[in-house]
Amino acid sequence: MQLITLTTDFGSVYPAAMKGVILGINPQATIVDISHTIPHADIRAGAFALYSVVPYFPADTVHVAVVDPGVGTARNPIVISAGGHFFVGPDNGLMVPAASSLGYMQIFKITNFGLLGDVSATFHGRDVFARIGAYLSDGMPLEKIGETTIGHIHLDFGTVEVEADFISGEVIYVDDFGNIITNIKASDMLKKFNFKEQVRVFRNTMPFLATYGLARQGELLALIGSHGFLEIAVNRGSAAKMLKVECMDKVRIE
Repeated sequence: MQLITLTTDFGSVYPAAMKGVILGINPQATIVDISHTIPHADIRAGAFALYSVVPYFPADTVHVAVVDPGVGTARNPIVISAGGHFFVGPDNGLMVPAASSLGYMQIFKITNFGLLGDVSATFHGRDVFARIGAYLSDGMPLEKIGETTIGHIHLDFGTVEVEADFISGEVIYVDDFGNIITNIKASDMLKKFNFKEQVRVFRNTMPFLATYGLARQGELLALIGSHGFLEIAVNRGSAAKMLKVECMDKVRIE
């Protein structure tokens, strides 16, 4: 396996150090950036980004994911094996939705610190996770990296309530277009509402449409995004800015 993805909240500069480490260990690795603009310390937003794209990568891909407000503390560094993929990062739930979507998870606590060399207390993305990801991509077996463990931190996208006249959930991600992505799945939304029906969300009435271009320019709309969740958008605009909505805000569809 030679393919490695990176998902972090590091912004610029720091991901380059991770790539340098990876290529120093496995010069043949192909590195794909999923995102380095996850909102800082927003573990669930990082989990959603990873969850959204992992199904489109081939088996044997190594996914290095680091949104790690607990860096340097007692939280464990882990590798998750699931569905032929490998996930490397902190044990804070970040990788669980993506890994569990692929099937049975086997979790390894990283214990072979001889593979790491000097480890900064504040940059495990470079000194731990990038290195372990590179060794995995170069064919190192998991048994040489760590030991199996049962316990891990769970994370999901929250609870959705489906009632007779409304659905409630919460915002789990705001993308670069300003689209507000909720944890309400298409299957739940389509049980209650039909396309072209008017719905009320965030104190605004808007149409529930199949795609952005069916709304007028500047108009709010609700739709099912390509990720399979309900989102609130503005045709050629930012719904998040217009509505002043952020991750973890509650949402109610009526």
